[in-house]
Amino acid sequence: MFRRIALASALALAAAPAFAATYTLDPGHTQVVFSWNHFGYSNPTAQFGTVEGTLDFDAANPTKGSVSVKIPLASVNSNVAKLNEHLQSPDFFDAAKYPEATFKSTKVEKGAAEGQLKVTGDLTLHGVTKPVVLDVTVNKVGEHPMRKAQAAGFDATATIKRSEFGIAKYVPAVSDDIKLRITSEAIEAKAYAESLKPKS
Repeated sequence: MFRRIALASALALAAAPAFAATYTLDPGHTQVVFSWNHFGYSNPTAQFGTVEGTLDFDAANPTKGSVSVKIPLASVNSNVAKLNEHLQSPDFFDAAKYPEATFKSTKVEKGAAEGQLKVTGDLTLHGVTKPVVLDVTVNKVGEHPMRKAQAAGFDATATIKRSEFGIAKYVPAVSDDIKLRITSEAIEAKAYAESLKPKS
């Protein structure tokens, strides 16, 4: 009887999804989009074509999680070549001097509803580090049907004031408030690393 109980318990544990894991952000399914108001006439958007990062996440205990992200600012893409150049210039990102933006979480709290989190972290941009709070929605955690590996998906939003990071050109005619919208699929780190190895 004891052996049967032990076997049943072992099978149940083996069948249960292991949600606690370290993940790698999938750059092909991760977007950081930002928008601003342009002299009151329009609300353009741009995004970064390259986002790198890691995530520690346990669906059963999400407040113990953490995230670290690096964004090469030269990857900015507004779909307008001259605007891309201007955004990278000293008027804005000054990407030659400050080539990367980084975000490292310092605290994760439960949000107002199930599946929502508030992630506080340090955003470093243009040589300045300030705390930023992301409002995060956990979209899904489970085995990815294409990757055949554990995956976690999230959306997040935040609003920052660019002048606080020393990027104040044309404020307030071009809005100080910058709205951020992030979406990401993260793949279990070992499986993601294996997927990058050349096939023999």
